[in-house]
Amino acid sequence: MTLAGKISIEIGVHATAAKWFTLYTTKLYHVQNLADRIHGVKLHHGHDWHHNESIKQWTYTIEGKVITCHESVESVDEANKRIIYKLFNGDIDHQFKIFKLIFQAIEGDGSAVIKWTIEYERVDEEVDPPYGYIECLHKCTRDIDDSLLKE
Repeated sequence: MTLAGKISIEIGVHATAAKWFTLYTTKLYHVQNLADRIHGVKLHHGHDWHHNESIKQWTYTIEGKVITCHESVESVDEANKRIIYKLFNGDIDHQFKIFKLIFQAIEGDGSAVIKWTIEYERVDEEVDPPYGYIECLHKCTRDIDDSLLKE
């Protein structure tokens, strides 16, 4: 059995892809105010929330359990409205050697699609794939979309 994997979900949203991408590239600190399952985020290292060398500390709920981890931006592709985040430390390192969260906002006809992809490598076969993260991302995307429409 392989320990590495990839899981994706595409979610149709009402706010534009540009609005979503702007949120994640210029207002990441605001996400904690828009989604019920995200309890807090703070700048752990660095002075700029969106600089690749900055590290944020997140607290959120997955499958009823409060999780904390650090996150850094690995890359930003403005042309494709795609951001790759690396999650590490805290509760992540107990289960995963590699955990990348990939956000992409895809423009549609009058609406957009948010694509979330998780690339991971589990520490051993006893660890389940991160399906709870996909469920959480789906719920958070719905919460955030509702808020973006009100802005």
